[in-house]
Amino acid sequence: MGVEQMLKWEMSENMTRPKSDLTKVNMNYNIVAPHMYQGRIDSLVGRITGFADMIQLTSLKLQQVIARMVPDGVFVDVDGLAEVDLGNGTNYNPQEALNMYFQTGSIVGRSLTQDGDPNRGKVPIQELQTSSANGKIQSLINTYQYYLQMIRDVTGLNEARDGSLPDKNALVGLQKMAANASNIATKHILNSSLYLTLKTCENISLRIADMLDFDLTNNALKASIGKFNVATLHEIDDLHLYDFGIYMELEPEEEEKAMLEQNIQMALQQNQIYLEDAIDIREIRNLTLANQVLKYKRVKKQEADQQAQMANIQAQADSNSKASEQSAMNDVQKAEALAQTETQIEQSKSQFEIQRMQTENQLKLQLMAQEFEYNMKLKQMDVDTNTTKEAQIEDRKDKRTKIQASQQSQLISQRQNDLPPTNFDAPNDSDLSGFSI
Repeated sequence: MGVEQMLKWEMSENMTRPKSDLTKVNMNYNIVAPHMYQGRIDSLVGRITGFADMIQLTSLKLQQVIARMVPDGVFVDVDGLAEVDLGNGTNYNPQEALNMYFQTGSIVGRSLTQDGDPNRGKVPIQELQTSSANGKIQSLINTYQYYLQMIRDVTGLNEARDGSLPDKNALVGLQKMAANASNIATKHILNSSLYLTLKTCENISLRIADMLDFDLTNNALKASIGKFNVATLHEIDDLHLYDFGIYMELEPEEEEKAMLEQNIQMALQQNQIYLEDAIDIREIRNLTLANQVLKYKRVKKQEADQQAQMANIQAQADSNSKASEQSAMNDVQKAEALAQTETQIEQSKSQFEIQRMQTENQLKLQLMAQEFEYNMKLKQMDVDTNTTKEAQIEDRKDKRTKIQASQQSQLISQRQNDLPPTNFDAPNDSDLSGFSI
């Protein structure tokens, strides 16, 4: 491609058609032209060819300058050496002066001549800068670096991408930004490579499906990969291309792996996944699939935790219900025990009260019997006293009656006999009935 000559023009053979679109024919080769403008392909190599030629020319000029470089020389003032006396009887000749200069870097000279005049050759040996090659070399190196930088600007491959001259003072974030910018500049190359690989895999899949329709290639496949594997391939006879599920994905970069590991560590710290899940996720090379698995495991872990929490709540509720029931039963048993105890206490009190009343009744009966006996005795004593009193009263009445009768008889006798008055209060000496012999 890109030339004006055509070697041959004919219909291609063994073309493949995707089963999903029979109006389309796949070529036997795959072509990618990411930078095409107005039918012309802008080649990356073509853009850097001029700068590469200048770099080559600069390299040749640098080699020429290095080849024509003249080493620095040494100027020796012979007259100045003649004025020097070492004091040991030897002559200070140019050879000895050069040997001392190159070995020690020291020079012996005189500021005054033997006549006392100022010595113009007091420094007898001086180094000569005879060539300007160093400046030329530095200029050519700067030119080389300029064209190299132009190539980097055109291609997008900067120092952060190739690691040729990383700056020690550059921050890590700036280095990553520069590397990402370089990756973006060359993204079309990566996309082209992925496209070529994907289209090649699709064509291979279609050709394998076509090979199964011919006996010769079918038998060749049976001899190559086995009868059972060929039977498995027969399952793709009626499948469309999109049913194969052919996708190309890049392996994750170190930053993406670090981000995934950070997510895994965060999930582990928050107890959102198990350690076994983290190990399985780290084994997945597909970053998208790994993130999906991580989210799936988190959801499953949350559901398991919720179920465990609900089970714990149910178990706690059952335990609380049993505890409440047991507490109620304990309260009933306690109430029954208290009622039984109170009943026993009341029964004991009743028995004690009955015994007390019986004892009290017995005591009362005894007291009443004793009181009755005492009353009877008192009554008897009263009766006896009354009887004695009545008897005494009757006796006194009898005595008074007798006295009255005696007094009456005396009064009658006094009237009849006309006797003087009788003093009844005076003792009667003649009455001696009260005395006994």
